[in-house]
Amino acid sequence: MTPRSGKPRVVRMSVELPLWRALTGYRVLTLGYALALFAFNYHEYVHPLGGALYMGVLTLWTALTWNRVSSPERCTKRFLAADLTIALVGVLLTTVVDSPERIDGGAATLPSIWTGGAVLGCAIKGGWRWAAVGSTLVALANLVERGSPARDTVHNVLLVWVSSIAIGYIVEVARASERTLARALRIEAATRERERLARDIHDGVLQVLAMVQRRGTALGGEAAELGRMAGEQEIALRTLVAGGLLPVRGTPERYAEAAGPAGPVPPARRAPEGPCDLAALLAPHAGPDVSFAGPGTAVLLEAAAAAELAAAVGAALDNVRKHAGDGARAWILLEDEPDAVIVTVRDDGPGIPDGRLADAEREGRMGVALSIRGRLRDLGGSAELLSVPGQGTEVELRVPRGSEAGR
Repeated sequence: MTPRSGKPRVVRMSVELPLWRALTGYRVLTLGYALALFAFNYHEYVHPLGGALYMGVLTLWTALTWNRVSSPERCTKRFLAADLTIALVGVLLTTVVDSPERIDGGAATLPSIWTGGAVLGCAIKGGWRWAAVGSTLVALANLVERGSPARDTVHNVLLVWVSSIAIGYIVEVARASERTLARALRIEAATRERERLARDIHDGVLQVLAMVQRRGTALGGEAAELGRMAGEQEIALRTLVAGGLLPVRGTPERYAEAAGPAGPVPPARRAPEGPCDLAALLAPHAGPDVSFAGPGTAVLLEAAAAAELAAAVGAALDNVRKHAGDGARAWILLEDEPDAVIVTVRDDGPGIPDGRLADAEREGRMGVALSIRGRLRDLGGSAELLSVPGQGTEVELRVPRGSEAGR
């Protein structure tokens, strides 16, 4: 749901929020336990009215501040100091309102285990160092209240001290992990955006620059100088795409346009909303040197998935025109399977030598890495390339129908 202003509500989640909620419940439950324990032993206190007055203050404090430990923003240092002070006063006040016999016998203090909530608040808010300070103060107050370091007192003190420090350390580790995860997600989002923009640049600007360089060199004269400048800009742009993050400038319209001996590749069309026929997007690629075969019925995919898959096919055909040589032929096979849509692009060129794709990627030529494999990875699919020197190249593009983009 969204508020009336129309802006979506932003809900911040944190690994420590469950700890704050648990602490809220702990304070309420332990208050109930302390009140029941005091009421059960009311007549055994030396000054029961003094104890009752403190328990009333403790109840009022817990009721008024129950939501102060529901989030780190509300739980301030001043509140934690006041909370811990009330707990320490209750422990020390026990020596006044209770009898020495009961204290020596191991009777609980007035706040009882409610004191642990104040120490846990320090641990969750400030980590193990704050927990160490808070638990040490509580330990000293318990030793003063008991008068001697009895075995059960030492046991309880060590239990509170170790557990609070452990919880504080866990909170610090959780916060560091959360920051690391957030940083990794930002890096992943930036990387994906860079790859998307790199695909658009490869399909558009780089292809045009390459075409200008080839045509300018072929024409000679002033056109040759223009071609040389276009080649320099192509190299600079490829270096930027391969090595640096590009700023987000919106979503440019995807297209794949290249010129070569076989003519231009048809530009990718803006896909309509809803399912569309992938065969209709691939059919314009057919020509004198490209054969297309597919099922007799429409192959429906979501518009975004179909457009990306068609662009990947266009990039594969562009590689055929640039690298397979004059007279090379290409075949496009579209298969509609129950669990996936498969498009195979095959050519009869000389094939790709071993290691050539890795060398091209290092040089900044990202056609296969970004325009083909990157697109299929974003769709939840895969791109398999099989090439045998002298026997051509085959690229199999698979998009599962169960993926979000392919539905």
